[in-house]
Amino acid sequence: MTNTAQAVQAEAVSSEKISQPLFHNGKWVWERHYPNGVSWHAPLLRKPLFHIVDRAAEKYAHKTAIDFQGRTWTYAEFGQMVNRVAEGLQKFGVTTGTKVGLFLPNSPYSLFFFFGVLKAGGTVVNYNPLYVEREIASQVEDSETDIMVTLDQPVLTAKMQKILQTTRLKKVIICPEAGVMTLGKLLKLKLTGKTPVIESDSRHIPFSDIVNNPGKPIHVSIDPDNDVAVLQYTGGTTGVPKGAMLTHGNLYANMLQIVTWIKDMRHGEDAILGILPLFHVFAMAVVMNCSIYAGLKIILQPKFDLQEVFKAIRKHRPTLFPAVPAVFNAIANAPDVGTVDFSCLRFCITGGAPMAADVMRLFQEKTGSASLAEGYGLTEASPGCTFNPPVGKKKPGSVGQPVPGTVVEIIDREDGKTVLGVGERGEVCITGPQVMKGYYRRPEATAEQIKNGRLHTGDVGYFDEEGYLHLVDRIKDLILVRGYNVYPRMVEEAIYLHPAVEECIVAGVPDGERGETVWAWVKPGAGKSVSADTLKEFLIDKLSPIEVPRKIIVREK
Repeated sequence: MTNTAQAVQAEAVSSEKISQPLFHNGKWVWERHYPNGVSWHAPLLRKPLFHIVDRAAEKYAHKTAIDFQGRTWTYAEFGQMVNRVAEGLQKFGVTTGTKVGLFLPNSPYSLFFFFGVLKAGGTVVNYNPLYVEREIASQVEDSETDIMVTLDQPVLTAKMQKILQTTRLKKVIICPEAGVMTLGKLLKLKLTGKTPVIESDSRHIPFSDIVNNPGKPIHVSIDPDNDVAVLQYTGGTTGVPKGAMLTHGNLYANMLQIVTWIKDMRHGEDAILGILPLFHVFAMAVVMNCSIYAGLKIILQPKFDLQEVFKAIRKHRPTLFPAVPAVFNAIANAPDVGTVDFSCLRFCITGGAPMAADVMRLFQEKTGSASLAEGYGLTEASPGCTFNPPVGKKKPGSVGQPVPGTVVEIIDREDGKTVLGVGERGEVCITGPQVMKGYYRRPEATAEQIKNGRLHTGDVGYFDEEGYLHLVDRIKDLILVRGYNVYPRMVEEAIYLHPAVEECIVAGVPDGERGETVWAWVKPGAGKSVSADTLKEFLIDKLSPIEVPRKIIVREK
């Protein structure tokens, strides 16, 4: 246990205000009700994250690592590709601290470059490919991204051309979509004629130039507890995007926490269905890091498509399926859900947004034997903090118990210090090896988020008598749409760019399909007028599609 965690224990024990303390007689309340075979004191090593690729390439060499629409790579082939990417990046100047952005939809390139960047000594900066130029440019400048990796899809390369001209970005690595396709899909692509024209100059690097080497990168010394592996952008509690500095140690420890928690995972045998976007921290941890460590077959899909999910379940028979509640809701309400045999799914994990008990019940009714467990985490914690056990007692409406080595406390919202007891509501705070190093170049924001060694989540919750955490409210002003964070302030700032808008308010409204949906209320300036349709059109190039309000209400006040 860390010194911080011991100090937290001491404070919990010494608090006189707790009638039913979370920590009593040397144990946390959840420890007394932990799943059989799982120890909260499990060892959590910290290593350079790319070690999991080397380990898997040796231990599961001939097992399938990635299946992308029929094209496959073994773990040995995957490991070799990571080494070639790492060597190529080093030759193009990537070294300790170099920021390399990944502007990629789900594809094998996402995995090749994620670990290739880390092995070269660099830091990965994840970008949402749905972002518009304004959002990308802001993140490039804030993160100090020097190199960007993207696919040769026209919509992506067009954005990158503008970013190269207007920001500090120095180079763009272009990966050919055709390079990870089966022959059949390649022929279809050629028939469409949708191949972009890529500039040929020193600022545009073809993927072939990166991997044209024997795959022997220079060894880079990594300090797991201090060297940042990933800058993962989040709005935190303020809505202003900030880069959470997740170290190699943070991500490695969280990977072990989750793998230890899912104790019945069959290493080297199970297969995981990867529809979550790998630039999202949930997918990064579960679909990528945990799967590689355990030698799972990653059935990777470019995006969520309900019928493609059904096809993958019929054909590949995955055993693990992580997704956001909106996906499980879509499956449960699909007219043809009864035509799919879900018996292969041993564990389904949901996170990224609250899971309604009715949705969970309906999904399990429609899919039969599929086990669905809800978890909780946040970007600043790499992200996993609590889970309902995949096998064992699950509580609908709860986000489960703390994962090994993680202290979750309920802190009084008034003084921000007093540790509350069982059943008492307060702010959820996290202590553990997965908690971020801080926000990049934002010491004041870091100090506001991490106090007395605790990560303040901005969520309100309580523990029940068996150590299951229940969330009841959010302090932070945040809208969760299909598991994605949408920050009202960012949407409001975009709306205010319209010359006719004098005042606006953006808020989340409950939505059965999307979890929440974005609404905006707008007041035009004196003598001016604007319609909802005009505003939506105006926002197309200023916000990503998921951020554009589904409903805009124009009012006089």
